[in-house]
Amino acid sequence: MPAISAATLEELRLKARQLRREIITMIYRAGSGHPGGALSVLDILVILYYKVMQIDPHNCRDPQRDRLVLSKGHACPALYAVLADRGFFPAHHLKTLRKLGSILQGHPDMRKTPGVEMSTGSLGQGLSAANGMALAARLEKARRRVYVILGDGEIQEGQIWEAALTAAHYRLDNVIAFLDYNGLQIDGWHRDVKSLAPIVEKWQSFGWHTLEVDGHDYASLLEAIRRAQMNKGAPTMIIAHTIKGKGVSFMENQINWHGRAPNEEEYTRALAELEN
Repeated sequence: MPAISAATLEELRLKARQLRREIITMIYRAGSGHPGGALSVLDILVILYYKVMQIDPHNCRDPQRDRLVLSKGHACPALYAVLADRGFFPAHHLKTLRKLGSILQGHPDMRKTPGVEMSTGSLGQGLSAANGMALAARLEKARRRVYVILGDGEIQEGQIWEAALTAAHYRLDNVIAFLDYNGLQIDGWHRDVKSLAPIVEKWQSFGWHTLEVDGHDYASLLEAIRRAQMNKGAPTMIIAHTIKGKGVSFMENQINWHGRAPNEEEYTRALAELEN
């Protein structure tokens, strides 16, 4: 994987700013949604969909495509914004988020939305689905990879750790997982709700190749993915330190932005910040 140039880094930053505006606008129009986690996870999606994954928006069922499982399905406005921008479906659908009959529901639905690989949102299940996709690729002797994004509150679920054992047992080195480690869940800081520490050692003890990065730094993310792709014989967990509500100052690290839409004044303020 080639190094990323300064010009490309700036292009990605500008793209992410545009997509953050789309996220805020979608949720404002819908009157509900989860802006905090969508904004924290966006940069991971940007690096995957614009620089890493082998995908074709015009052939979204290509058997050899890489897969992305957004296990933290409530962050789907970020995924929808990326998919629309990449051309998986027309951008006018973004105006219909969470509307009756829309292809863009409050959690990803693989039956409705082109580019969505797995219906998610019942937290804790995405890694198991990713394991199944990775095992299928092995049986088919295919070189495709499966990327999965987990929430930090989500990994308090027991099924995550069963799936972690499974991936290590079967040496699924075509699974590359990201932990959107923004520190907050619906009830507050996870250090107060149910501590995940020591997070690196936990994943290592379950047999995973484990890396830590700044989840908003594209060069660091790309380097971590490069190292994950080179790793053989074990799945990789990339612990991405992120900021809930990233990009909008009054949303950053604020638990009340886990699951509510901005009002008109907040929407205007957010867009103004993201124009600069």
